[in-house]
Amino acid sequence: MILKAENIHKSFAKADKQKLEILKDISFSLEANKITVIVGASGAGKSTLLHILSGLDTLDSGTVKINNIDIFKLKDDELASYRNKHIGFIFQFHHLLPEFTALENTAIPLMISGMSLSDASVKAKELLETVGLADRSNHKPAELSGGEQQRVAVARALANSPQIIFADEPTGNLDSANSEMLHRLFIDLRDKLKQTFLVVTHNPDLVKLADIVWEMKDGKIFKSSQ
Repeated sequence: MILKAENIHKSFAKADKQKLEILKDISFSLEANKITVIVGASGAGKSTLLHILSGLDTLDSGTVKINNIDIFKLKDDELASYRNKHIGFIFQFHHLLPEFTALENTAIPLMISGMSLSDASVKAKELLETVGLADRSNHKPAELSGGEQQRVAVARALANSPQIIFADEPTGNLDSANSEMLHRLFIDLRDKLKQTFLVVTHNPDLVKLADIVWEMKDGKIFKSSQ
């Protein structure tokens, strides 16, 4: 197990100062080198859980350990550095920087981690080749299709050879053809790079391709039989 979470609680304050409990004593483990998906109705807490497991959001109580490192015992700057070096993110909207090319967007996490511009550019080019965009490396996001933009986001997520890639509705903004292309890419990355994915999705085709499926309901999580 590459990730182990225990007794996660998360709540938000409502306008009347009452607490709305989103996650209720969730325990969850993630297997390495697998594509694991979390499904469930809107408002079930899927994205909140994903953001906590990846260190993007805080929890009220509980523990999250990635390779036996309790990420919420790290200081803020240590956690930010840990996320950059060990965790990749893919969101529904690609969040590429519009003024930079695909190559530059992919290289940014490498330079943040201390790599020189020249070395980061070489690595970024290799990553864009991996996701099938070698010929689009000098194009800015506005010059790329939605599917191409999302593949750049995948390349960027891969930049520092993360232990886990977290993806929140990665095909939610794509048509069926580009969704299928992204699904095949995830499969290739799992098989060729032994990459670990944790994906929140409503896409039934991605659920079918997953190795492991969890379902969230009413703030709790269950292993799915589908």
